[in-house]
Amino acid sequence: MILLATDTSGKHGSISLARASEPDHSARAVEILETVPLEGGTFSAQLIPQISTLLARHHLTRHHIDGFAVASGPGSFTGLRVGLAAIKALAEVLGKPIAAVSLLEALALASSTRGTIFAALDAGRGEVYVGEYEVSNSAVMRRESLLSRKEFLTQAAAPMVTSDQTIADAARAAGLRWELVEYPGSAAIARIGWEKLQTGNTVSPDALEANYIRRSDVEIFATPK
Repeated sequence: MILLATDTSGKHGSISLARASEPDHSARAVEILETVPLEGGTFSAQLIPQISTLLARHHLTRHHIDGFAVASGPGSFTGLRVGLAAIKALAEVLGKPIAAVSLLEALALASSTRGTIFAALDAGRGEVYVGEYEVSNSAVMRRESLLSRKEFLTQAAAPMVTSDQTIADAARAAGLRWELVEYPGSAAIARIGWEKLQTGNTVSPDALEANYIRRSDVEIFATPK
């Protein structure tokens, strides 16, 4: 099975092409064939051409793709819209399933800890994206929210995992249990997406939505009528 995974949630993004073994539903069955970085600010111009080039390098066409995995957020409003729109279009044309993966879910699964875990990403503006997950072989979300840095440090009672050094430093200063891991990226999205595809945890192109958590500036600053 050929799987295409994308992450356009941050300042920079990536695309991963993967091959997975059908009998094995776990992430270890996924072989990452190649990961291509995407430069921030140019996702709309890069994404489709880079996908075509990536497939061609491996002597594949879009018709060889059996499923998609996409980072659904939280993150950049513009980046997520571009990435999800491209996957929606490809999945619609090819009639293939989509697995949507939260970056907070990917962080929780990257932790070496099991049980209840707080996954955290810097949201800017003195705020933190926070996901509370119950982690075993998979990650079950209890809640995802946007908190101020102060709220997060006072509410994070369980071990926390992050890919942001500033959050790790704040957690250390507050005396919290923390773990710093690499940013998940599209390769991690591919592995988690494979497990979701095999268990039927998929969405249709029409139902695929960005997991913004934070409202856009347009919504925040709109003048009530």
